[in-house]
Amino acid sequence: MPNSSAERNEYDVAVIGAGPAGLAAAAAAADTGVSVALVDSGPRPGGQYWRHRTGDDGTHHHDWAEFTRLRARIREVDHLAEHAVWHIEPGFTVHATGRDPVRARRLVLAPGAHDRQLPFPGWTLPGVYTAGGVQALLKGHGVLAGKRIVVAGTGPFLLAVAAGLLDAGAGVAGVFEAGTPAGFARHPLAVAGALGKLGEGAGYLRVVGRRYRTRTMVIAAHGTGELSGVTVAKVDANWQVVPGTERDVACDALAVGYGFTPQLELPLQLGCATRLDADGSLVATADDRQMSTVEGVFLAGEVCGVGGSALAVTEGLIAGRHAAGVSAGSRLLRRRRAQRRFAGALHQAFPLRRGWLDRVGADTVVCRCEEVRHRAVTAAVDDLGATDPRTVKLLARPGMGLCQGRVCGFATACVVADRLGRTLIEADLRGLAARPVAQPVTLGELAG
Repeated sequence: MPNSSAERNEYDVAVIGAGPAGLAAAAAAADTGVSVALVDSGPRPGGQYWRHRTGDDGTHHHDWAEFTRLRARIREVDHLAEHAVWHIEPGFTVHATGRDPVRARRLVLAPGAHDRQLPFPGWTLPGVYTAGGVQALLKGHGVLAGKRIVVAGTGPFLLAVAAGLLDAGAGVAGVFEAGTPAGFARHPLAVAGALGKLGEGAGYLRVVGRRYRTRTMVIAAHGTGELSGVTVAKVDANWQVVPGTERDVACDALAVGYGFTPQLELPLQLGCATRLDADGSLVATADDRQMSTVEGVFLAGEVCGVGGSALAVTEGLIAGRHAAGVSAGSRLLRRRRAQRRFAGALHQAFPLRRGWLDRVGADTVVCRCEEVRHRAVTAAVDDLGATDPRTVKLLARPGMGLCQGRVCGFATACVVADRLGRTLIEADLRGLAARPVAQPVTLGELAG
């Protein structure tokens, strides 16, 4: 295993994040002979995608062989585990919890993403989880979130979560996809270049079987003190409920997810430019070398746009080599183009539709940390004259709580833009994503 207790503090390259992108970047940089630090908050490499327990043989993990290959390649890397990066100074000085600062000539940022949530009546009940949270419980701890679980939202990740639950012996009461995979038919070139991904999805679909329902959404969760069931309904192409199709499904856990939100705190701290991606996410801008708009700062994985583990690995390999001062080569660039093309097709096949906003009632909680309801957000626009989400945050407090807007930021921005009668723009999300402290840190560490 790589060194996890290194005492040195200066490196040629520092890689932040040990998921697929970060592991690949660290391996690629180390292969060139430069000194590399891999800094991550987790106890083991792998990130969320390859989250695992000690002694895990990979039986319930996809692409486990890729993980073991990358893990073997980072033996010369100083793996600084269980150190969450909370601030990076220009230059680059990396401040992480529980250790002295790390200094590096160049950076590769691969912080990953977290589940994107859309509020609906009852979503704050105990028993309602993010889809990634349910998967993390299973992979990281071998714990099932419930005995009878509903999986809902949009995107192929739902199939992976449901198949993993079934494989572990859970009861899955239904998998409700708000969109439909039929949209892939409009992108034959992208599909032809990623037949392996389609095969992966088909395998999950075989496991899930008739539980999978398209154009169907969970529109409310119910329970007294904890989740006891959900209401699902058929929806049209804009996610408007088809009248008369509502029905109740009993369950004790709900895994819900509407894609992912890239973690941009560190790129924004360093002044990296951003843009709005095809799926509505705010992402950091990278060139063909995976370098950001800040010299010496390279980006890889979901921070550049959500596209799956294979693309993250490819971007990590490119970023790692260029951070070490070595060209990536045309083969990796061709692979990245094909994988990015498929990611674009994926976003267009499973888009977010405006209809979800119509089911957010005045009393629906939008920000669960501060218990800010929809009526308070709209009142900040209608009565107090707010014209952007950042001002709404200051007036009504959504995003002011423990998560600092990571959970509610996207939804708040959507509600505000819709109330103002316009579409979401980059500035809406950027104003809620910038945080001077990227991770929770003690006052003692700040004082130090």
